[in-house]
Amino acid sequence: MKTILLDRDGVINQDSDDFIKSVDEWVPIPGSLEAIALLHRHDYRVVVLTNQSGIARGLLSLATLNKIHRRMLDETRDKGGLIEAVFFCPHAPEDNCNCRKPATGMFRDVAARLKIEMSGVPAVGDSMRDLQAARDIGALPVLVNTGKGRWTQKMLMKKDSPLSPDEVIDFKSLASFTDALLAGELDEAIRERLGGF
Repeated sequence: MKTILLDRDGVINQDSDDFIKSVDEWVPIPGSLEAIALLHRHDYRVVVLTNQSGIARGLLSLATLNKIHRRMLDETRDKGGLIEAVFFCPHAPEDNCNCRKPATGMFRDVAARLKIEMSGVPAVGDSMRDLQAARDIGALPVLVNTGKGRWTQKMLMKKDSPLSPDEVIDFKSLASFTDALLAGELDEAIRERLGGF
């Protein structure tokens, strides 16, 4: 099966500067769950990789995070979709772990557990951390303009950006990325923007 890697907050659900700390605060972005369902129907395996430093910061418990993810999985299933696995990093930035994006530990875990190569696998995110981790592991960095995406797009244009805009393919949302992927437009975008990545 083909694999798609998704960030959670700002890609699947609405993001918050105050963190998503409860089940009620988890609100899907319009069209995101339907996009995952469409990917599932076209034999794509969807895996979520998400930084959740709210745990280390004491803002929510592991039990609450599990409930949030259960809601995400259930609501996705209600739309006809399937999220095969959720990988998360519970650490704070100062913990200097190897799993918190932009580190690539979660990506390596996915590769090992699912027995897949990361080369060229689309990794959809809304933050610079998502894009850096994808690039560094050899996946395809895909930026969506939901969540922090518009801010990230501006950061990409700065001289000190860790990535060049040419290394990234951007879309309005997860839904528009999915439509382009299934229409075969992503291959053309890769050739044009990434020079045959």
